[in-house]
Amino acid sequence: MQVVYRLHLTFGVLQRRRTAVLNHCAASRNHQTADPTCQRGWCRLCHNRATFSLIRIDSMLPRSMRSTTLRREWRAVSVYLLSCCCHVEGIFSHVPDLLHEATNASIDFDHYSHREIDGSVTADRVSDKGLPHSILIEPVFDTLNEDTSNVVGYVEGVVLWNHYMTGLVPDGVNGICCVLQNSCGQSFTFTLNGTKPESVGAGDLHESAYDGTAVYVPLYDYIYPNATQQLDGHCEYYMTVYSSAEFEEQATTNLPAVVTAAAAGLFALVLLVFVLYDCFVERRNSILLEAAEKSHNILSSLFPQNVRERLFAEQKEAEILAKQNDGQRARNLKGYIDGSMNGVVEEADDEMGYKGKPIADLFSESTVLFADIAGFTAWSSQREPAQVFTLLETLYRAFDEIATKRRVFKVETIGDCYVAVTGVPEPQKEHAVIMCRFARDMMVSTRSLVKRLETTLGPDTGDLDMRVGIHSGPVTAGVLRGERSRFQLFGDTMNTASRTESTGVKGKIQLSQETADHLIGSGKAHWIAQRSDKVVAKGKGEMTTYWLVFASSGGSSGPSHANSSEQDPQETKLEVEEESAPKTDAQQARVATEKTSRLVAWNADVLLRLLKQMVARRKLQKLPLRGIGTVDENIYLQDGNLIIDEVKEIITLPTYDTHGNADELDLDQVEIGNDVVEALFDYVSNIAALYRNNPFHNFEHASHVTMSVTKLLSRIVAPSDIEYNQASGKSLHDHTYGITNDLLTQFACVYSALIHDVDHSGVPNAQLVEEKSQLAQLYKNQSVAEQNSVDLSWNLLMDERYSALRRTIYTNEAEFHRFRKLVVNSVMATDIVDKELKTLRNKRWEAAFSNIENAESINDVRNRKATIVIEHLIQASDVSHTMQHWHIYRKWNERFFFECFRAWKEGRSAQDPSESWYKGEMGFYDFYIIPLARKLKDCGVFGVSSEEYLNYAQRNRKEWEARGEEVVQEMILKAKEMDF
Repeated sequence: MQVVYRLHLTFGVLQRRRTAVLNHCAASRNHQTADPTCQRGWCRLCHNRATFSLIRIDSMLPRSMRSTTLRREWRAVSVYLLSCCCHVEGIFSHVPDLLHEATNASIDFDHYSHREIDGSVTADRVSDKGLPHSILIEPVFDTLNEDTSNVVGYVEGVVLWNHYMTGLVPDGVNGICCVLQNSCGQSFTFTLNGTKPESVGAGDLHESAYDGTAVYVPLYDYIYPNATQQLDGHCEYYMTVYSSAEFEEQATTNLPAVVTAAAAGLFALVLLVFVLYDCFVERRNSILLEAAEKSHNILSSLFPQNVRERLFAEQKEAEILAKQNDGQRARNLKGYIDGSMNGVVEEADDEMGYKGKPIADLFSESTVLFADIAGFTAWSSQREPAQVFTLLETLYRAFDEIATKRRVFKVETIGDCYVAVTGVPEPQKEHAVIMCRFARDMMVSTRSLVKRLETTLGPDTGDLDMRVGIHSGPVTAGVLRGERSRFQLFGDTMNTASRTESTGVKGKIQLSQETADHLIGSGKAHWIAQRSDKVVAKGKGEMTTYWLVFASSGGSSGPSHANSSEQDPQETKLEVEEESAPKTDAQQARVATEKTSRLVAWNADVLLRLLKQMVARRKLQKLPLRGIGTVDENIYLQDGNLIIDEVKEIITLPTYDTHGNADELDLDQVEIGNDVVEALFDYVSNIAALYRNNPFHNFEHASHVTMSVTKLLSRIVAPSDIEYNQASGKSLHDHTYGITNDLLTQFACVYSALIHDVDHSGVPNAQLVEEKSQLAQLYKNQSVAEQNSVDLSWNLLMDERYSALRRTIYTNEAEFHRFRKLVVNSVMATDIVDKELKTLRNKRWEAAFSNIENAESINDVRNRKATIVIEHLIQASDVSHTMQHWHIYRKWNERFFFECFRAWKEGRSAQDPSESWYKGEMGFYDFYIIPLARKLKDCGVFGVSSEEYLNYAQRNRKEWEARGEEVVQEMILKAKEMDF
C-alpha cells in the first residue's frame, strides 16, 4: 500500500529507513514503557525528543491462508505507514481508520498536498467518490498522558485502495473480481487484470453466477483477531474475491488432457518400440537359431560325431593360441620398433601352413557303397534344371533318412552317385550286413519314388533305377582341410567299390568277393548269388562278384528301417537275380497299365496348369472365365470336309495385352472347378485308350512329344536374353511372334502333341494308301493317319461330357476357330513324308524368314512367323529323340525299328527295314533332322534349347556313323527273338 502523507503545522518530515524503524520497534518490545499495542502490530517509541508511530499491516489474508500456496500466488503485501512529528514535547498516538472522515479529505489543500506526493493520481480522481480512499489520522499530544495531554497537532494519511490492489496478482492473470466492503455499509468493486486493478464502480458488481467461488478476507482480523463485535467509531474492512467468466475462460484449458494424451502417446510409443524391439530380437534369435540348426545339420552331414568333437576341440585350441600369438606379435612389434628384436618377427604357423596335426585315422574294417542312378544322364537331357533337382532331392532325402535309421554314414554325393560307408567313424562288427540292408532299402525306395514322380516329371521317370556296388576293406578317413573342408575316404577300397558299381547292372546290387566273405561269415550266405561271368575292372583286372538277392523268409515287400544291425524280422527278396524269368502277358499288361495311368496323370497335369494360366489371364483382363455355350461347335463335324484343306498359311494371333503376366500368379490358388478337372482327366484317359499298342507310335511316344513341346514352350516363354517386366513385355511379345501372349496357342500346341498319333496303325501313310484302306479313301490318300487322329480326338472333345472343359478352353467364337486352326496346322505338320505339305512349309519358312521385303503388314509378318514356328516346334518334338542324349535316341530308334520290322513280318511292308536302316538314318539326319535343328536355332525364339537340340543331333549323327551298323545288328537279333 502506498500512503500519502500530509503534515500539519510546522513539523518537518523525518525520513528513516524502514529497516531502522523495524529494528527500533523490535527493540522496544523489551522496553519498560512499551505499549501493549506493539504486540498487536503497533509500535511506539521516543528517540531524541521525537516520537515515532508505526502502523504495520502485515497481510491482507486471514490467518488460515497465510501458510498456503494462495499466499504465495497472491503475494503477501506488507504496508508500512510511518507518521512522525518534530515537536519538543510532541508524542504520537494512534487512531484507527476513519472512513466516515474520508469526506474531510476533499478540501483543496488536501488535494494539493496529495498531488505533490503522488503525481500519478489527479485531483479530480481523488475527489471522485467512486474511487475509494480512506483517511488515517494520528493525533500529537504534548505529554504521554493521553487523558490529561493536549493535542498539539496531528498527522493525516490518505489511503488509495486502488494502490492497495496493485500487484496482488501477477501479470497474465485476468478477470479476478474483488469486492471491498466495510461495516459502515459501503462497497466497491475492482477487477484485477494482472498487476493493475481497474475500478468497476460502487456497490457489489460481481457476476452472480460465480457466487460459489467467493473467498472472504477480513482486513481487520490482524489488528483485532479476537474481536467479537464491531468497535464503536470504527469501520471494519473486509474483501470478498470472486471468479468471473473471463477468468474461467482463461483458466479453463485442455492442457492437462493434452499433456495426458501426450504422456499416453509417449508411453504407447515406448511400449511399441519395446514390442518391436522384442519382436526383432525374437525374430533375430529365431533366425540365428535356425541358421545354427542348419549349420549343425550341414556339419553333421559332412562329419561324423567324433570328428566334429575333434574339430571343435581343435578350433578352441586355435582360438587360445591365436590370442597368445596376438600378444606375442604385439611384443614382437614393440621389440621391432625399439630395436631389441633386430627386426625379426616370429611366425606361429608351421611349415605346412596348418596348425596342429591332421584329423585322420585308418579304419581296417569298413564297407563302402557306391550307388548310381542308371539312365539319369539320358533322362536329365530331356528335362528342365528344376526337374532334375526335384528328382535328386527327393531320392537323396529318402536315402539320408534310411542312412540315419540304419546307422550308415553318408560320405558325399557326386552328381547322381551316392557314396556311403559303415564301420567309419564308429567301428561296427556287422558293417557288411548293415550296408547290404541299406542298399536293399535304397533300391526299394527308389522304385517306389520314381513311379510316383513320373506323374510330375513326365515320361521315362518310372524307368529309372539304381545300380549299386559294395566292397569291404580298410580305408583312410579324415578331414581334408582347406577352403571347403569335409570328411573324405581314401584308399584302394574306394576305388574297388567304384569299379564294382560301374561294372554292375541296372536294378541290381553287386558285391565284391570281400563283402561276400563278410556276409558268409555273418551267416548270410543265402543273401548272395555268384555272378556267372567275371567282370573286368579298370586297374583291377578280372573280378569275381556276387549279386545280393535276399532269400525271403517272411514275404514283406517293403523296406525295413530297423535301427540296429541285427537281422530284420522279415527279409525282402528283390528281383535282382542275374537271369530273371520273363514276365507273363498278365504281368506285362499290369505294368503297362500302371505306366499308362502315370502318364495320363502327367499329361492331364500339364494341360491343367495351362488352363489355370488361361483362367488367371482372363481374370486380369476382366473377361468371362468360361464360355456361355453360344459357339456353333458343329461347323467342323460336317461330313465331306477334309481336315487337310483347313491348313492355313497364316493364323492370326492376338495383339499384345498389357494386363500383366499370368505366370506371376500362384496357380494353386486359381480355381477352375472340379467338373473341368474331372472332365480333363477323363478326356486324357480316353485319348490314351485310343492309342494302339505299337512299339513306337503309342501313348508313351505321344507323352514324350508332349514333354518336348512343353520344354520348348518354356524356353519361348522365358528366353534367357529377355527378362519379363511391364516395360519389356511388348519386346518379349514381338520377339516370340506373339506366342507368349496367347496361352490358348500354347494349350493348342500341347494338346496337338498329345493327340497327334491317336489310332496310329503302326504303318506309314503310303502303306495305307497302297492297301486302299477305308481311311485312305475317306481322306483321299492325303495325310491319312494325321487326319484320322484329328477327327477322332476332335469328335471326342465335342462330346457332351466335356462341355465344361470346352467352355474353359475357349470362351467365344474367335477363340474357338483359332484353337481349331492351331490344332489342324500342328498335327498336319507331323506328316513329314507328304511332299506337297513339305514344299508348302518350306515356302512359308522362306517367306517368313528370308530377307526379301514384301508388302505385308507388320502384324501379318509376325503372324506368318508365329504360324511356321509353331509347325516346326511340333515337327522337332515329334522326332526329338534324335536330338537328345544318345541313349534316348537308341531307345526310340530301336522301337521304331521294331515297329517297321513287325510290319514287314506281317506283310504290310515290302522291304526288310534292316537292309537300309543304317543308311536311312544317315540320310534322315543329313536331310531332315539337322536342317530342322538349324531352323529352330535360326528362328531365335527357343533360347538355349535350339543350340542343345542342334548339338545333340550332330553328335548322334556322328555316333551313328561310327556305331550304327553294330547297333543295327543288335536290333535285328532282338527283333528276331520277339514274338510279334
